[in-house]
Amino acid sequence: MTTRIDQLLSRLEPILPPRAIVTEPDDIAPWLTDWRGRYHGAAPAMFEPDSTRDVAAIVAAARALDVALVPQGGNTSMVGGATPPADGSAAILSLRRLNRIRALGEGEAVAEAGVILSTLHDAAAAAGQRFPLSLGAKGSATIGGLASTNAGGTQVLRWGTMRALVLGVEAVLPDGAIHDGLSALPKDNRGYDLRHLLVGAEGTLGIVTAVTLRLVPAVAARCVAWAGVATPDAAMALLARFRTATDAVESFELLPCESLDAVLAHIPGTRAPLSGRHPWHVLVEVTAAAGEADPGALVERVLGAAIADGAVADATIAGSEAQADAFWRIRESISEAERATGPAAQHDISVPVAAMPRFMVEAAAACEARFPGTHASGFGHLGDGNVHFHVRAPAGTDPAHWYGDQVPVVSAFVHDLVTAAGGSISAEHGIGQMKRAELERLSSPARMAALRGIKAAFDPGGLMNPGKLVTLAPARATQ
Repeated sequence: MTTRIDQLLSRLEPILPPRAIVTEPDDIAPWLTDWRGRYHGAAPAMFEPDSTRDVAAIVAAARALDVALVPQGGNTSMVGGATPPADGSAAILSLRRLNRIRALGEGEAVAEAGVILSTLHDAAAAAGQRFPLSLGAKGSATIGGLASTNAGGTQVLRWGTMRALVLGVEAVLPDGAIHDGLSALPKDNRGYDLRHLLVGAEGTLGIVTAVTLRLVPAVAARCVAWAGVATPDAAMALLARFRTATDAVESFELLPCESLDAVLAHIPGTRAPLSGRHPWHVLVEVTAAAGEADPGALVERVLGAAIADGAVADATIAGSEAQADAFWRIRESISEAERATGPAAQHDISVPVAAMPRFMVEAAAACEARFPGTHASGFGHLGDGNVHFHVRAPAGTDPAHWYGDQVPVVSAFVHDLVTAAGGSISAEHGIGQMKRAELERLSSPARMAALRGIKAAFDPGGLMNPGKLVTLAPARATQ
């Protein structure tokens, strides 16, 4: 029986380079499972174009034959956002071969969707600049995926999310038309902003093929410090001190003592930055560009005053780049270390910044009371109101039972707490397929109607990344 995907292959084979069409199951297999190993899909074909023109040809042909496409970059989604449906009804459209940096000038870079984040970092550094967004998956995450999920990371406090850093977008829309919006115009009032619609749309409104990105001056000096505090409120007060003293606070991360303990126990080569035990820890980085004052004296002054009046129990300033990197390695290893401690329900949430210290304490207590034997805690980007809130399973819990039966109940409880606090159930990882039902359950009818209206206007056939973020109809069956 000839399927629609067979027909699509027959139509595209004469016009695409042979390398752009992959049908060997062993070559497709590594891209059928999400980064966390939670979601598994099937796809009889994968396309690997190396030009926007070829992406447009694939999308137009798929639209004509009613074939769904799942765009994929580095496949680092934390919410199953790049995994194809399990029924094999969709083909994967990989953007990894669109990996050119088309231009790099003063304050701007034009990068194709498949450019790896660390590659862009290196190119910007060679030009005396930097792209101010970084995260743990920088060695595999791609620019297109970061734009499509409105990624955040550790520098949002100063520079904002990907949406603030994307100045222009080139994309293939669901009918195969190419939207050329790469011009980085400071002022443009031609109606709806397609850039902001496409950034964060998770590939459901079209395929991002290239973006114009904001670059900032390279860091000439940085000061990285570690402090021990008694409570999240004390950490927030310390942040206020820093922000009063300077607008150059690059990152401000909060982690509980148990997160540090997990890293020290499971990540070789790590060591505690401070002597003694502290309930909460803060990692702060302040930077300076060329010509600006070295931030070391400022950081020392702020921390010294905080210690003197008892707001901070102890603190240390990294004495070298190696020590600064060692501090950051602790923060970036938390997820890996916590995986080694056993199964957990993990949540990427945000609440209003001022409410976050209280939320972290009260939500953890509420979860532990509601689910006896669990342990709940949060860590992450305190300054922008986004933490990773994890509820660890009771000791000895079977992981299959936990993830299959308990995590949905635990997550619904956490999401209810977040919603009651006026927050978001997805601060930086997106909705994907993992949170789609929760998004609908907790969103207002007005919000869902607007999301579906936008989706229907762009993609009435529901062919762009089916089953992710928002859907118009039940998933189609293979024909």
